[in-house]
Amino acid sequence: MNIMMLLEMANSVFPDRIAFTNAEDGSSVTYQELFEKSGRAASAAKDSGSDHFGVLDVTSLAMPIGLFGSAWAGLPFVPINYRLTPKEIEQLLSRITPVYLVVEDKRVEDLNEIGDIRVLSRSQFLDEEIPSVGQADPWSMDPDDVAVLLFTSGTTGEPKAAVLRQKHMVSYILGAVEFASATEEEAALVCAPPYHVAGITAVLSSVYSGRRVVQLPNFTAEAWIDLARSERITTAFVVPTMLARIVDVLDEQGAADMPHLASLSFGGGKMPLPVLEKAMKLFPTTDFTNAYGLTETSSTVSVLGPDEHREAAASSDDYIRHRLASVGIPLPGVEIEIRDDQGIALGSDESGEIFVRGEQVSGEYRGIGRLTDADGWFPTKDKGHIDKHGYLYLEGRADDVIVRGGENLSPGEIEDVLIQHEAVADVAVVGIPDEQWGEGIAALVVLNSGKRVTDEELKNWVKDRMRSSRVPQIINYTDALPYTATGKLLRRQVKIEF
Repeated sequence: MNIMMLLEMANSVFPDRIAFTNAEDGSSVTYQELFEKSGRAASAAKDSGSDHFGVLDVTSLAMPIGLFGSAWAGLPFVPINYRLTPKEIEQLLSRITPVYLVVEDKRVEDLNEIGDIRVLSRSQFLDEEIPSVGQADPWSMDPDDVAVLLFTSGTTGEPKAAVLRQKHMVSYILGAVEFASATEEEAALVCAPPYHVAGITAVLSSVYSGRRVVQLPNFTAEAWIDLARSERITTAFVVPTMLARIVDVLDEQGAADMPHLASLSFGGGKMPLPVLEKAMKLFPTTDFTNAYGLTETSSTVSVLGPDEHREAAASSDDYIRHRLASVGIPLPGVEIEIRDDQGIALGSDESGEIFVRGEQVSGEYRGIGRLTDADGWFPTKDKGHIDKHGYLYLEGRADDVIVRGGENLSPGEIEDVLIQHEAVADVAVVGIPDEQWGEGIAALVVLNSGKRVTDEELKNWVKDRMRSSRVPQIINYTDALPYTATGKLLRRQVKIEF
């Protein structure tokens, strides 16, 4: 198994079809050109004597060429977070040298000073100034070859390098995507950065289906909307913070005006229900899909599909309507289980840690090994529960749980209640030290424009809908919550506010 076979299959069916277009400069490549350029990149990277193929850049045509070129060369593809500080970037690069590295043009001079790095600017790479030594040797089909190394955010220490092998990536694509299923008119808008697993799988799934990808290197809601309209985008993936901004701008414009947008997927963080409900009204004919997954699972492991979204949104039954807050059911070939602190499997509606198992699940880190148990189950460190119909609900990270007087409280449950208040645009709930209870509850709230509310109002709002033990003791207000570029809430930064 090798992800290059996905490109080889696509090239054999529609070589002249446009594969990728970069919105920043209008450049594009066909499937045949992508195949040929990947071969040249593979040959040059291998001849450089490097052990890794790195990319330190925003999304560009260099990303898919590098991804497939690295697979052809048998080198791990390592995209580096370009938003990190120079010192952090240098530390990560030191862990993958010798490396063949494609970078933004402005970074070349600084990185040339670091040893064991063969640096090429994006311009050099795309202009084919790499040595023209012909196509590379045939690629390996060993399923255990490392396809991708993705560094974690490192918010609790040194970033770990998650290992995704060829068998994991290919298994995910074969299980989730139908080959050559896209028409020539279909186009996907991709704004996930290269260093996020969603950016990797967006490339692979689009290539396998034969869909044209339009790349948006730097997201703004206005740019996303303009591009979706001008390119007649048919499908897109966004993180919740992106969708919230898109909805705000479209609200100001008065209409979405995108009848061509057939499907919109979201994931990577918690989606506030008011944002989702507004989006579904703005895009009444669009199919919405909520995708839950992790880097260590090669992306998505469960989805709440379009039919479930429409059924829940239209239902007057609170139980069914609440399904909009779920992340759906497992993909074929994936198993999900909820366990308690002793590792015992729990029943329906019982809260615990989410474990996942399947061919696409890696659960491996370089230098650490696999964290799966003897039966192949990977501990996600996410808390959640599965209802009686098999729908999975997320409750936040396991280490974010608030322990108040011996009772485990889920921040996510309290956030779900607070955000239903008409004045609340966004909210984060965290635990704070409390002499009497061990931990107390604090909420950091973003208000909707023009809305006002008192602390007492919000406390009573929670008290009327939950037990009194869930009521925040402290409520502070802010203009915006701290999120990563990929939509992850930075709760540790939230705690600094208290």
